[in-house]
Amino acid sequence: MMSSARRDITLPPDLSRSSGTGPVRQQEPIYVDSIPPCNHACPAGENIQAWLDKAQAGEFEAAWRILVENNPMPSIHGRVCYHPCESACNRGHVDESVSIHAVERFLGDLALEEGWVPKVTAKPTGKKILVVGAGPSGLSAAWHLALKGHEVEIRDAGPMAGGMMRFGIPAYRMPRDILDGEVERIVKLGVKLTLNHKVEDVLKEKEEGGFDAVFMAIGAHVGKHVDIPARDSGRILDAVSYLASVEKGEAPKLGRRVAVYGGGNTAMDAARTAKRLGAEEAMIIYRRDRENMPAHEFEAIEAESEGVKINWLRTIREIDSTTFQVEVMEVDENGRPQPTGEIETLEADALVLALGQNVDTTVLENIPGIEMSWDGVVEVGPNMMTGAEGVFAGGDMVPSDRTVTIATGHGKKAAHHIDAWLRGAAWEKEHREPTVTFDKLHLNYLTDAQRREQKSIAPEERTEDFREVTAGLDAKEALYEASRCYSCGNCFECDGCYGACPENAIMKLGKDKGYAVRYDLCTGCRACFLQCPCHAIEMVPAGTGEAALKEAV
Repeated sequence: MMSSARRDITLPPDLSRSSGTGPVRQQEPIYVDSIPPCNHACPAGENIQAWLDKAQAGEFEAAWRILVENNPMPSIHGRVCYHPCESACNRGHVDESVSIHAVERFLGDLALEEGWVPKVTAKPTGKKILVVGAGPSGLSAAWHLALKGHEVEIRDAGPMAGGMMRFGIPAYRMPRDILDGEVERIVKLGVKLTLNHKVEDVLKEKEEGGFDAVFMAIGAHVGKHVDIPARDSGRILDAVSYLASVEKGEAPKLGRRVAVYGGGNTAMDAARTAKRLGAEEAMIIYRRDRENMPAHEFEAIEAESEGVKINWLRTIREIDSTTFQVEVMEVDENGRPQPTGEIETLEADALVLALGQNVDTTVLENIPGIEMSWDGVVEVGPNMMTGAEGVFAGGDMVPSDRTVTIATGHGKKAAHHIDAWLRGAAWEKEHREPTVTFDKLHLNYLTDAQRREQKSIAPEERTEDFREVTAGLDAKEALYEASRCYSCGNCFECDGCYGACPENAIMKLGKDKGYAVRYDLCTGCRACFLQCPCHAIEMVPAGTGEAALKEAV
């Protein structure tokens, strides 16, 4: 029984009513592993907190091996992912979010330098899978399937692997040696990569190659077009073709002044690329305002810093040679652009259309059972299989946002489903505890530790060539940045609960083993719960934790 002095302790109003103490214990603590918000926000399903934990201990190889259990291309994602994990990071409520992408990039680059490759421990299954498309989704699926013991071959129509990572993202954001290194590691797992091979008949190649399943992962390489009245226009081409031609060393000459029509990330890349290829003026014309552009804010900021002019709330009405008639738009109460009737004149020698991309799905049109959505993507079931038995699809081919990270996540998910289907089973994602939001943390040790910013080339120097604009962290900086993680929802063995318990009811189980509660001594006072900085302890009805402990033992 608790002493009268201990019962007189005043708890915060929201906790005092349910402290659980008294003649009969009403509540008791249990240790839980909850999903931190960064993990929850990651489209690739990375266990971010787990690899950050190893990274802050300086165990970089162990951190990388945890990372690639879910994402085989950390060097790539550390550069081009738009890191929604950082937007969700609880640290952002205190100072700045952990620079997760920068630590991921460091681990990925270090792995390439050291030549780290995971070992395939699964026994060969004797099953063969054909992956159509060597972009992020196809590469990811091949990686995970190979690790499960399957024989995998990727066939791609292009001369080089990478898909839109290579042909849609310029080298100043995605260095080609890094991309090649990540692809090479996947091949080292035993994945066969066949390039310059366009799959025309899926079922025929499946049968002739003796494949047991097919994963369709063709990227969105077809640029969308728009009808613009033109009396005698200059050169007009789509952004995807333009960026691809640059990658192939076949960049077209666009003249001194280049206009890009669109407001997404591809539009920003096309304009920045034009500057690097000698355009004296590169402008973007977009019908919405800055707040409603599809491009990420930092993309627009970097483009403007390199001299790209962005004409917001403008739409092209007519082109006469190098003269563009654009109408000024205004935003209505619903945030939609509306015409004003006001016309302005702009001058450009060429126009690059960056209005979005489509997937060429003609290869699937004659396959019985496959259904297409109204917007041209493939209908798939919960297991990512199309209406054709054994033919799965993911990435740009299915309804979803089109990013490298989402496509990578699709590849992993498809691999799980394909593996289960080949075994005559079904795969279900493991159920985990809910996320731990900032209000659940007990941060009694708040400190100001500003994040390490990555160095970058000065804007006035960037347009001289295609060198990578942003540099990575060094080992010391990566160690510091990883150490800023709060370990939300997961115990990091700080001994706070052990020291706070007035009844000595907390037992230390040893390094990396955590703690256990001696319920015969616990009074339910919540001292352990209230001091736990990362919310790795939950209070549950009396008897619940003790019963779970007995069941586990």
